[in-house]
Amino acid sequence: MATSESTAPAHSDASHGEGLGHAVPLRILVGVFAALVVLTVVTVAASQFPTGSFEIWISLGIALVKSTLVAAYFMHLRYDNPLYALVFGFGLLFVALFIGLALMDTGEYQHQLVPMADPTAPPG
Repeated sequence: MATSESTAPAHSDASHGEGLGHAVPLRILVGVFAALVVLTVVTVAASQFPTGSFEIWISLGIALVKSTLVAAYFMHLRYDNPLYALVFGFGLLFVALFIGLALMDTGEYQHQLVPMADPTAPPG
């Protein structure tokens, strides 16, 4: 009794997209690496200037840009489905806002948590 089924596998290796990843030119990878080094220097330089309550937002902004560059180029997210990049971006933004707002709230009550943290408080 003959069947109409083929003995070939249902999915060939070529249809899965498995194998090598995206070939990114070396100049792009070196450029992204150079940008990450420059942003690291900017982070260190920014820590030397008193920016008050904006310090956390500046640091988180630089970290957001750096993590986005790493995910986009070194993890090849730029060449994948755009929905994944959108989800990744919103995730990073949520984490940055959550940490920033939590630290700002902690700063508001710091003088109550640590008595010596408030220089205007009377001694004793």
